[in-house]
Amino acid sequence: MRQAQVTTVLPIGAADAELVRRALAREEAAVRAIMQANNRRLFRLARGILRNDSEAEDVVQDTYVRAFTHLDQFRGESSLSTWLSRIAMNEALGRVRRRPAGVEWSELPQGGHEAQIIQFPLSSADDPERSMAQREIQHVVEHAIDELPEAFRLVFITRVIEGMNVEETADILDLKPETVKTRLHRARAMLRDNVERKIGPIVLEAFPFAGRRCERLTEAVLKRLGYGA
Repeated sequence: MRQAQVTTVLPIGAADAELVRRALAREEAAVRAIMQANNRRLFRLARGILRNDSEAEDVVQDTYVRAFTHLDQFRGESSLSTWLSRIAMNEALGRVRRRPAGVEWSELPQGGHEAQIIQFPLSSADDPERSMAQREIQHVVEHAIDELPEAFRLVFITRVIEGMNVEETADILDLKPETVKTRLHRARAMLRDNVERKIGPIVLEAFPFAGRRCERLTEAVLKRLGYGA
């Protein structure tokens, strides 16, 4: 009689420890695995503080350099992802402190306004008008997130965009769970109010029917009516 195959699943802590062990042995596959699993989270956290794409990318790179240089200091008291997140946030906050006084968000390079924080499904190439409307809405939402005060912005990014639970968010941001819940509620309210104020002009273009779509429908009707036959 054939025995059933048993699949061994490592607990999260054990999985982290194994990756760290392999990375410390300079196994490239392990280093790649750690980076690929954390790239998006670290970028979004850094960008949530800096509101600038290029600076956030620099922070992610610096985070990995610091982390892999001091990987032997990882004790597994929190997940590897949480440990990396704290390093990224400290790097980003350090950059904010080093900025010259008086630098405003509006004065930052234009690349900082082009975050890919929330992805909306894009329409096909045959529907550029709808794609344009979706991009406009995406930009409004992204800018509204950028304009949240930092304390609320970071909670919103960690809880809503990255999908972390209350406990992990509290751990990373060094907050009480009750504070996380309160700030998230407030962040949602501020974001909703901000988007509603800005969305008005875009709503007028929310259901575009022009360009190729308009032309295609017109030609179809003309054909059914016998024109050009």
